[in-house]
Amino acid sequence: MALGFGIIGCGMISNFHAKAIAEVPGARLVACFDSVPAAADRLAAQTGCRAYHNLRSMLKNPEVNIVTIGTPSGAHMEPAVAAARAGKHVIVEKPLEITLKRCDKIREECQKAGVVLSTIFPSRFHESSRLIKKAIDEGRFGRLTIGDAYVKWYRTQQYYDSGAWRGTWKLDGGGALMNQAIHSVDLLTWLMGPVTEITAYTATLAHERIEVEDVAMAALKFANGALGVIEATTAAFPGALKRVEIHGSAGSAVLEEEDIKTWAFAQSTPEDEELLERMRGKTQTGGGAADPAAIGHHGHAAQFRDIAAAIEAGRQPSVDGAEGRRSVEIILAIYKAAETGKPVKLPLERDPVLKARKAGGQPEEAADVQG
Repeated sequence: MALGFGIIGCGMISNFHAKAIAEVPGARLVACFDSVPAAADRLAAQTGCRAYHNLRSMLKNPEVNIVTIGTPSGAHMEPAVAAARAGKHVIVEKPLEITLKRCDKIREECQKAGVVLSTIFPSRFHESSRLIKKAIDEGRFGRLTIGDAYVKWYRTQQYYDSGAWRGTWKLDGGGALMNQAIHSVDLLTWLMGPVTEITAYTATLAHERIEVEDVAMAALKFANGALGVIEATTAAFPGALKRVEIHGSAGSAVLEEEDIKTWAFAQSTPEDEELLERMRGKTQTGGGAADPAAIGHHGHAAQFRDIAAAIEAGRQPSVDGAEGRRSVEIILAIYKAAETGKPVKLPLERDPVLKARKAGGQPEEAADVQG
């Protein structure tokens, strides 16, 4: 099935979207839009697609079947709603949005329009992640006991100063957790299962002129009884590859970016040693630890292929809107736990009222985007 893609938001991430689209059989990049016309013109010149300076005009193009959204995090809802109402399938970069209400508005509009919605979490599509998930599903870990995620990255002050939206509650929606560690939050809970209670601390320790945290630590209780930890920072020079650890009564696995560093089970198999050897050297990039552009596009490409297959088969993609919402809910609960100094139970009944976010301003509700 031929699929025509349109890209909304032509910043850094659009380059990875364009490369990923090129690796989807039968797909082609048809159009792009950015509220800064020069950004759309640049991407169009690089890829050969058509640049639009008005979003509604792009969404009227019948050759555009699906859009990818890479605008600032707190500006995902408006173009997603506009695309859904125009009958386009919708792919949204993480996070789906920065409040539960805005996440749910996107989901509601996509469901009403009968279009596919997916949130980008490429780490789920790495072979190493899927091998761990398969081993969990097969019961090789025994009873899951501990699950941890560590994202000890580094971002310069210049990184935050490079865009007025960076480090703001209104458009970034948070700091090291919402912007950087959300991939690991998603991966950890995909592997370990739902979270039921959170306690946390957050702080801003190494950067100036930002409203959000650059250090966060949270302790988790999972529905299956296991415990866990999330550590996230953009203030750990020089930055390290993200790490996820899964432990159980009968096995352990440690994932560092795409490398499996530990793969040990009480009931070992002849294939385990070969798998560990093969998966030790999978990471080919810096993983975004110090440079946000130092990532590969292969995870995006694998997810885009899954989304294209879902559209063709009339099914939901592996990471749908509900899956995208889950990590946002967990991060908002971490912020609330840190602000109040009290445990927060999940699921949340409504968006937590965060004093810091309220002071920084919140995005307006759904509106058509004219560009």
